[in-house]
Amino acid sequence: MKKALLVACLIVAINLVNAQLVSDSIYVDGNYRTFHYYRPDPQARGQAVIFILHGSGGNGRQMIGPAGRLQQQASAENLLLIYADGYKNFWNECRKMANSDANLEDINEQAFFQGMLAQVGKKYGADTSGFYAIGMSGGGHMAYKLAITLPQKCKGICAIVANVPEPSNMDCVESNIAVPVMIINGTKDNVNPYNGGEMRVNGSSFGRVRSTENSLSYWAKMARYNTNPRIKPDLDTLPANGQSITRHIYEAKGKPRLELLEVIGGTHDFPKDLDAFIESWTFFKSHHKPN
Repeated sequence: MKKALLVACLIVAINLVNAQLVSDSIYVDGNYRTFHYYRPDPQARGQAVIFILHGSGGNGRQMIGPAGRLQQQASAENLLLIYADGYKNFWNECRKMANSDANLEDINEQAFFQGMLAQVGKKYGADTSGFYAIGMSGGGHMAYKLAITLPQKCKGICAIVANVPEPSNMDCVESNIAVPVMIINGTKDNVNPYNGGEMRVNGSSFGRVRSTENSLSYWAKMARYNTNPRIKPDLDTLPANGQSITRHIYEAKGKPRLELLEVIGGTHDFPKDLDAFIESWTFFKSHHKPN
């Protein structure tokens, strides 16, 4: 099993090395903002754009490895994965208490993401009708912001180890328009508390966040679901890793699907039982309409 996994990882790594990584930039409100992607097939058109968003203090290139399996499938699935860089390694997301320069300078993230979408549309014929976003930690909070403030362009998100800020810590103007949302949170996360409360990172407070269940309820209320989610435990095929997954699912005809993956035993990290990026695209595909 381990040998097969190693071989698969090596194949992914070799294919990514052979592909051409492009580092690009756009000028937004007095700043050059950077992002990275693998150049798509010249014959490809209408690629679905997925933004891959790093955590606080990170950068886009650091997410290429974790997203490797989805990147490997990008050509077959007609996807364009964009690994965006936060402003000085941080995002201006919806946490009022965040003390990064991105937040303090009120960086225009919406213009950045719409600019990236327009750029790859012009260069490669990618689908500019909208985008998806997968974010980890602070990147998960950025994904929330895109869904909250740009629902006309944001077709769906997956927020990993991130809860929605409490009302007292909410710094975004809410559109109240629902989009498909997946949340993947660990019950033993000591940074993003599963049951809500204050977030502290390296001694600094990022303010209070809702519990994971209330984060799901935030989107369910917006989508006008008036029942409890369906609960579906996953088959635990890897019991030795100390984790298991229970799904909380909202779905109804004419409404966006919402899903929480409760990672029992999970920490502030990607889940061990599944690939969060593959899982996200599977989730997005239930709503995706190729353009």
